[in-house]
Amino acid sequence: MKKGLLFFLAWLIIFLGSFAFAEEEYKFDLSEIEKKPYHFGGYVELRPVLFGLDRDASLYKLKLFNRDEGKTIEEYNGRLQLEGSLEKGIARLFVKANFDLQYSYLGWEHSEPKRMIYEGYLSLKPTPSLSFKFGKQTLLWGKGYAFNPVAFVSRPKDPDDPELAIEGYISASADYIKSFQGPLKTVSFTPVIFPVYKDVNDDFGTVNRLNFAAKLYFLFYDTDIDFLAMTGGSRTSRVGFDFSKNITTNLEIHGEFAFINNQKSRVIDSQGNISEAKFDAKSYLLGIRYLTASETTFIFEYYRNGTGFSHLEMKDYLTFIDRGYDLFLLNGNDSLLKKAASVTEGNYGRINPSKDYLYLRISQKEPFNILYFTPAITTIMNLNDRSLSLSPELLYTGIKNLEIRLKGIGLLGGRRTEFGEKQNDYRVELRVRYYF
Repeated sequence: MKKGLLFFLAWLIIFLGSFAFAEEEYKFDLSEIEKKPYHFGGYVELRPVLFGLDRDASLYKLKLFNRDEGKTIEEYNGRLQLEGSLEKGIARLFVKANFDLQYSYLGWEHSEPKRMIYEGYLSLKPTPSLSFKFGKQTLLWGKGYAFNPVAFVSRPKDPDDPELAIEGYISASADYIKSFQGPLKTVSFTPVIFPVYKDVNDDFGTVNRLNFAAKLYFLFYDTDIDFLAMTGGSRTSRVGFDFSKNITTNLEIHGEFAFINNQKSRVIDSQGNISEAKFDAKSYLLGIRYLTASETTFIFEYYRNGTGFSHLEMKDYLTFIDRGYDLFLLNGNDSLLKKAASVTEGNYGRINPSKDYLYLRISQKEPFNILYFTPAITTIMNLNDRSLSLSPELLYTGIKNLEIRLKGIGLLGGRRTEFGEKQNDYRVELRVRYYF
């Protein structure tokens, strides 16, 4: 633990010392803004993390019941992200690849080869109003910042870091855009063909299915509106809509609504009985983004997860884990813990497993006239059990092509609550990212 704290203290000194770097003189070069037929760039990142373990928490007992890792564990992450594009005529080829390397108490881990390509597609634009994409692409549907209930054909964001790149899925899509005079300024239509077969999007849902999705967009009275749908069998059919509207130049409101037909639920009670059910789920989000005159940004969102578990269902799941751990301590029998683990992955263990959440992020650009410095604080509250996460961070970008972020996450909550029963009490991480 002392070694870990000394390590982070050293990085903190480097972080604070970076303010001593003088601001570089900006030079304007016309060649830099000339459009080139190719582009290549990316970043390399180092991200050490220190976790403070909660040895009394249910998820600690589930994951580390047969290990003794002490009070803290360290983790070291490295990432190389490369992206490039090549344009010729109506065609454009784009590739974004991530190479991840991690060292933790489990040893060395690296990206699976088939998961390294985050995006890789060919786009064709035969006319200014019509375009096509073929390959692996990320479809960022929805207007929410931390949550997107209408993102039917993409992986979920991490609300702790929603701006991270998301791996796409293999699909074929088109975009048709039409502009008008009057209150209705723009209409666009985006159909998507989405295959799910062995080794092709097979982590999305039921395999051997060809799925279809679509988005219809309107810019009406300066309000962005989308109508969205997906069907095909890999997941149950669903429809939704979203909107975004600037009320004033510094105040924006946004929302999403999704209806999911025949959603499946797999629930375990405190005695270990597993039941399955089908129901129609309704998920929605309402949020605002507000920028003050002093450049403080507030992002506030309420998210209703219609596919989530109730407070009682989460409590029963956590209670059963404790029963399994007590049995393991009594006679070494881990059968109940294995049963709890079987309903965790992709179910109780998914991001935001409960029903109701509040999200608030406050960031301040260059406080006290400290150039290139942005502190922020983020909180996510589970309204069903009143537990929450609290994440302060410091971001500095004053060195050319270098981004340094120091972030902590504290988890607060009582027994049998989502954040109170996480494996960790807190997490401290330093992210150093160099762009090229």
